[in-house]
Amino acid sequence: AAAIIDPVWDYDPAAGRLESRSARRLVEYVRAHDLSVAWILETHAHADHLTAARWLQKQLGGRIGIGARITTVQAHFYALFNWTDRFAANGEPFDRLFCEGDRFAIDDIPVRVMHTPGHTPACVTYVLGDDEAAFVGDTIFMPDYGTARTDFPGGDARTLYRSIRRILTELRPDTRLYMCHDYRPGGREARWETTVAEQRAHNVHVHDGIDEQTFVRLRQERDRSLAPPRLLYPSLQVNIRAGELPPAESNGRRYMKIPLTDADESGRRNG
Repeated sequence: AAAIIDPVWDYDPAAGRLESRSARRLVEYVRAHDLSVAWILETHAHADHLTAARWLQKQLGGRIGIGARITTVQAHFYALFNWTDRFAANGEPFDRLFCEGDRFAIDDIPVRVMHTPGHTPACVTYVLGDDEAAFVGDTIFMPDYGTARTDFPGGDARTLYRSIRRILTELRPDTRLYMCHDYRPGGREARWETTVAEQRAHNVHVHDGIDEQTFVRLRQERDRSLAPPRLLYPSLQVNIRAGELPPAESNGRRYMKIPLTDADESGRRNG
């Protein structure tokens, strides 16, 4: 059996076009190696890409899982997108909502779930085997880049620090940590794997010796300089619903919503 973690559905926002190019590579790999997909796992509701979870489930089967606090994220964004009369913030249509300490298996590999919020309320880390490896989502990045932003709804720098310190102190020094993103500082080659020991020694935001208050100040300053992700609203409309597209309207077409803010009007109200 196999699991697919944080799969991507290619989306061109200017054209409103979805493509399964990246997801098809996963399908080809699974079939070429005669694998059976048991799980399609999300570490959180991403804000920078659309998930291919539902598309892959239709191709390969498996159950879609995410952290149980996705209900908090759903409640916020259902209200923002004016969907509260359409959907209930109850975790549907995900197949499994994971809580701290939950356990399941991928074939003969045991997996336990750590609830690691801070970037979003729903973030989880999947720890495999006897702490041999962990998929950390958007909590921590490669040591030369640091940590995830905390300025999304429900995000919190102090909470993220505590989640990361749990990962770095509860797991073995040689536990392999698999990244969700790599931003390649300085243009170096892409990397996706590090260890607990490397993070504790070298992570520019949370290496050993950086206390909570220092991290919170650094993280909040960094967050104030960041622009919203380019695919923020399209991503969330799909990702909080396990990869399902918004329902078709009366003309048979589907649409992405973009909440508008009139900066001039906001300035007059606040002036």
